[in-house]
Amino acid sequence: MGDIGPRPPQLRPGRALAHTPGASGSGSPHRSDSRPPQTPRGARPSDPDGHPGTTPPVPGWPTSLSLLLGLPALLFTLITWQVVADGPLADLDEAAGRALIHPGRVSEFLADLGNVPVAVPALAVALTYVTWRHRRIGTHHWWLPATAAAALMALVPALIVPLKELTDRPGTPVVPPATGYYPSGHTATAAIAYGAATLLLLPWLSSAPARRALLAVCAAVNLGVGFGLVRRGYHWPLDVVGSWCLCTVLLVGLWLFLGRRGPRRRSSP
Repeated sequence: MGDIGPRPPQLRPGRALAHTPGASGSGSPHRSDSRPPQTPRGARPSDPDGHPGTTPPVPGWPTSLSLLLGLPALLFTLITWQVVADGPLADLDEAAGRALIHPGRVSEFLADLGNVPVAVPALAVALTYVTWRHRRIGTHHWWLPATAAAALMALVPALIVPLKELTDRPGTPVVPPATGYYPSGHTATAAIAYGAATLLLLPWLSSAPARRALLAVCAAVNLGVGFGLVRRGYHWPLDVVGSWCLCTVLLVGLWLFLGRRGPRRRSSP
């Protein structure tokens, strides 16, 4: 009769204990040790930044990367082929360029933003600021972001000059008779200088509106440079668009490098 009275339910070994947290019996959905579960997702934690190459890969990123890298590269190849072969796209480009040419002070000012004495010092200011911030917080390899951006800037003439010689494209009626106007060196200088500076500064902006504003300013400046070069008559439109496509590939490569191999802040105590 003593067993009939009300009392807390008793746990039976081997059955109910298997469902208690931390139990190690067979069939338990939990683990008593700190080993990760035998699943690829649990065994390989994802990168906290969610960058491409995470193990396992972040869904959707391969498609984004193929668009960011493949589409500009494809467009650059198509435009270069049309320029070299003097195809119908190049004919349309020259017709549009003649209609757009209208030199003026505004177009001259915008085109000058792509000059080396203007764009490169702007990048140098960003390099100095970012390097100082990294050293101030004690970042490992504090020199790496600035060095990568500076190396990319130095790579621009090494790519643009041989392409100019290869394509040997004549200039517009406004410029002196010469060849080697494709792709636009001023456009490439502006795109890499202002684009690399933007990529370096973005991680130091704490608010989303500030980051969007910086991206908008970078895009506006580069669009202004391209418009000024075409409006002033320094380049055909495809000279500018081709440079944009090539520099997009280069900047995406810099973005990936800074995201995956760039320095990380030391963890706070």
